[in-house]
Amino acid sequence: MNIPLIDISPLYNNDSATQQSAKLAVANAIDGACQQSGFFYITGHPIPAERMAEMRQLAEQFFALPMEEKLSINIKNSANHRGYGEVSAEQLDPSKPGDCKESFDMGLNLPADHALIGPQRPLYGPNQYPAAIADFQQKMERHYWDMLELGKKVLSALALALKIDENFFADKFEHPLSVLRFLHYPPRPATTEEAPIGAGAHTDYGCITILWQDEIGGLQVQDLQGNWVDAPPIDGSFVINIGNMMARWSNDRYKSTPHRVYSPSGAERYSMPFFVEPDFDTDVSCLPNCCEAGEAPKYAPISAGDWMIYCFNTTYSYRQEEEA
Repeated sequence: MNIPLIDISPLYNNDSATQQSAKLAVANAIDGACQQSGFFYITGHPIPAERMAEMRQLAEQFFALPMEEKLSINIKNSANHRGYGEVSAEQLDPSKPGDCKESFDMGLNLPADHALIGPQRPLYGPNQYPAAIADFQQKMERHYWDMLELGKKVLSALALALKIDENFFADKFEHPLSVLRFLHYPPRPATTEEAPIGAGAHTDYGCITILWQDEIGGLQVQDLQGNWVDAPPIDGSFVINIGNMMARWSNDRYKSTPHRVYSPSGAERYSMPFFVEPDFDTDVSCLPNCCEAGEAPKYAPISAGDWMIYCFNTTYSYRQEEEA
């Protein structure tokens, strides 16, 4: 499996015909990667290394808090799936035990009385933040919006490749469902037996995922033969992959590929995925130029929010218990 490394800096240039040609070349490279493996690395983005070092330090501070403080913002107590998730709270592969990681989830931080919040849009609402870390909320929300802009830039490349308006996706992120996560894979003794899975084999729910991973690695992507291929960290890069919503949106032009986190070494690991998800009411119907003339799309229209709720409810045991 080829996981290409793509310099996206031309996407930020618009001035000349030469720059436009370079921009289209990047868009076509991304389009090709999304059709073939569903995974690619990007460099040439505007998120500085200093920012990622700061965010890693913030993650380390958070997960080092006493368990009592972390559980005070337990995700189980959030109506909109925000806050701290204990080890094994998430089970991405239903054939395996719960994932060997703990998490912190945040998203668009809306006040409890905001007009968008209600039973029809249950993923909107306030975040839960730890009180013990100064500037935690400010740093998280600043990074959230910067990562969202990066995600929209990548989506603009897909629009270019599909020969539709470059800004097709731009107005679909006014009140995004996008989520920024801190993930911590605690250290454990190395073993000659099969190591517990940090994150079980799964495909992502949404549009695209932008992943920062530390120097330990452990991300693996499944090829067409069912083999697991390492996707090691590359300094200064992010890994991007297609999620199920974009596969559906593109009528399966783009591939949502199974992946997992597997670390036989038992080393402690940190990662930060950013899940690029549009507004709750966004219509996920077959994108232009993704269906042959005279053929019906493979999938019925669905709202982005209804799709995400379905996915959350099949992954988190606490949400299944609420429905029982």
